[in-house]
Amino acid sequence: ESITEVTIGTWLKEDGDFVELDEAVCEIETDKASQELPAEASGILRHVAKEGDTLGIGELICKIEVMDEAPSTDSKSADTAPASTENSSNNSASSKESYATGTPSPAAAKILAEKGIPVKDIKGTGVDGRITKEDAEKAQKSAPAKAESKPVEKKETSSNTPEPSGERTQTRKRMSQMRKTIARRLVTVKNETAMLTTFNEANMKPIMDMRSKYKEMFKEKHGVGLGFMSFFAKAAAQALLEFPDVNAMIDEAEGQIVYNDYVDISVAVSTEKGLVVPVLRNVEKLSFAQIEQGIIDLAVKARDGKLAIEDMQGGTFTITNGGVFGSMMSTPIINAPQSAILGMHNILQRPMAVNGEVVILPMMYLAVSYDHRIIDGKEAVSFLVAIKKYLEEPERLMFGI
Repeated sequence: ESITEVTIGTWLKEDGDFVELDEAVCEIETDKASQELPAEASGILRHVAKEGDTLGIGELICKIEVMDEAPSTDSKSADTAPASTENSSNNSASSKESYATGTPSPAAAKILAEKGIPVKDIKGTGVDGRITKEDAEKAQKSAPAKAESKPVEKKETSSNTPEPSGERTQTRKRMSQMRKTIARRLVTVKNETAMLTTFNEANMKPIMDMRSKYKEMFKEKHGVGLGFMSFFAKAAAQALLEFPDVNAMIDEAEGQIVYNDYVDISVAVSTEKGLVVPVLRNVEKLSFAQIEQGIIDLAVKARDGKLAIEDMQGGTFTITNGGVFGSMMSTPIINAPQSAILGMHNILQRPMAVNGEVVILPMMYLAVSYDHRIIDGKEAVSFLVAIKKYLEEPERLMFGI
């Protein structure tokens, strides 16, 4: 549902390899996540699509020549013999050539392209002279020798312009389907919403004191640590119920505002393949322990690439924590079609005036970006003040006041 196309990421098996039933043959990328494609039968794999190709639903990715077991070693050596003969004697090669001769496998082509090595310079050692991944990797090692012999030409240099020193290389990497989707969605949000950000700050000492006092007992009883996210999620859920406009969204097609009487919080998780926002549902009804366990489960699934589509669908509000990377202040971008997002930041010891005296306190800047088409400034500011109140007086969360 909602997926209309996929991109072929990396072939895990070469063209012509024998694969077992359910063995992963390649990675496919969607705008939501990446996943491995398992073989539907045992046999010889034949690639149809190349790495980087984008296919619609139902299009062919590969074929499998079904057989119960891998070809014997004797038959393999018989297949590779023509390639060896071709390398040793060009005169006898014509009868042994095929479409595969001198053609790199997708993985080999990628390596050669990244290193700028022409395919014609490589002799293939694979079946029928195909250039394998190993051939490309070996060529990669000998490439610098060629590069060193190149810059011998004389150049006229200006005495006023210093010559660049050191290596000046560039590497091109294919943009993943997920990264393309993230880029498209962020630009769309910037262009199609009246986005505004309001800031405040919170004294984190009450929460830090509470965590220090109860974290061991909490972990012993519930089996999970007591982190900051459960306080922020609970504070946001309580504030969202008080300010329903912030928990609402615009249905452009119907020209209506949709109000939600529940709180599903999308939690931004950074992974190697990009930012994902799995959803923690009905946070207003969850205990601190349930919130902590739910966040851990979603983070583990995200980093292992095992998030399902349903894990990321929905969501009425988003929390993102740039503070874990050292961010002091930022203006987070709304996660459409939601109307607001809360940004957490670094906790820093700062001098603050308390009752006419200077006190050093652990302070955090808070940011709420919101869609001004649906949320007025008064509601946005009041909403953030409510979150500040719950964070600075966390006992309110326990009593619901």
